[in-house]
Amino acid sequence: MNRDPHDTHLHDPIPRAATATRSDARGRLALATLALVLAMAALLVAPLLSPGLAQIAPLDEAGVLLADERNNVEVIETYGPSVVSVSVEIRGEAVDPFAALRDQIPPQFRDFFSLPQAPNGPQVRQGAGSGFVVAGDRLITNYHVIADALAPNDVAFVDGATVTVTYPGDETEYAVRVVGANPDVDLALLELVDPSAAPNVRPVPLGDSDVRVGQKAIAIGNPFGLANTVTTGIVSAIGRELPSIGRIEIPMIQTDAAINPGNSGGPLLDSQGRLLGVNTAIVAGRSVGGSAGNVGIGFAVPAELVRDALPDLEAGGLSGVFAASTDPDQPRLGIRIGALEDVPTVVREALDLPETGLVITAVQPGSAAESAGLRGPAFDAQVDGGTFPAGGDVLVAADGVALERAEDLQRIVFGKEAGDTVVLEVWRNGDVRTVEVELSVPADEE
Repeated sequence: MNRDPHDTHLHDPIPRAATATRSDARGRLALATLALVLAMAALLVAPLLSPGLAQIAPLDEAGVLLADERNNVEVIETYGPSVVSVSVEIRGEAVDPFAALRDQIPPQFRDFFSLPQAPNGPQVRQGAGSGFVVAGDRLITNYHVIADALAPNDVAFVDGATVTVTYPGDETEYAVRVVGANPDVDLALLELVDPSAAPNVRPVPLGDSDVRVGQKAIAIGNPFGLANTVTTGIVSAIGRELPSIGRIEIPMIQTDAAINPGNSGGPLLDSQGRLLGVNTAIVAGRSVGGSAGNVGIGFAVPAELVRDALPDLEAGGLSGVFAASTDPDQPRLGIRIGALEDVPTVVREALDLPETGLVITAVQPGSAAESAGLRGPAFDAQVDGGTFPAGGDVLVAADGVALERAEDLQRIVFGKEAGDTVVLEVWRNGDVRTVEVELSVPADEE
């Protein structure tokens, strides 16, 4: 059989017409797939290109700030003008300005107080801190900020000492005097020498005692001389008992708001601008250059203690337990005491002592305590390798107030006059009895 060489039907398994048709189908399928993909993309993109979103409205100034930022700004604009720089200057002989205070300040806090070494020769000594307005021409600061300028056991300035304050945005240096001071809580009340010159600023309101861990804290002050510096953080802890300038342990507020040397005496505020506390101390770190700085652990005297101390500060002079202890005319019980909480548990159990109270370690001859029949230790007990005074009286309460630390009793006694009576609950050999003691000035201190 002769085949036409141009006849391809026998040589090609798929006719050409069929090949062309299948190819066209594949092309149409690809185009359809592409169209479907583009359609889906259009559906996804369409909302982004809608007229309402395509044209982004410009942000106004209020909208730029978050609610918390606006709160910060409002507090600072309202009460920032009330925070002052406090400057202390002394002209005279070269002395160590903090010699009387150095041993009273815990080592970890001494850098915060900027305690200088004794200078080599006569010079102008300057110190700086912060303060804030509490009423008109009156301001609060830390006692340790201005202590160097004060005469011993007084609020009068030593010769050649001046203390001035500077308000934000005002280069005028306003001279101040010290109205009153309480070293126990490291507070001092200042007053402008010329009350009529007081700028018109809003006093910082004192907060209440309901301070909560985690709430916002705003610190304003003059760290390293940088006036009106603001930092924020939270209340990290409350009730951190730390020794004050007056050797009295007080419950501090701990904060991670950055405070540094120069912040002393400045306010720590809450989100309403109320005083949480007075910035007083930090656990200082060390920079590469060796200077002290913030590591996120700062402490403030609670506003509640400021409120309690304010009446005595306004009355004038030195107040508090430490101040009373330096007054030779202050009546005393005439005893030395130690806190039972400092005695090891094994010793308390061995001697069958109360859980808390103040153990009398010595009674002064001729004192009010001796006249009332109070007793000191009768012997030394050997317990667990240590020697402890034993057989003496333990003071459990005074005027109905439970006693745990020496300052508990001191606050009660130093608030009385000679001839006043203090009612003591005294533990002796397992029994508790009531003893009334009439206070008097010891003979060798009259």
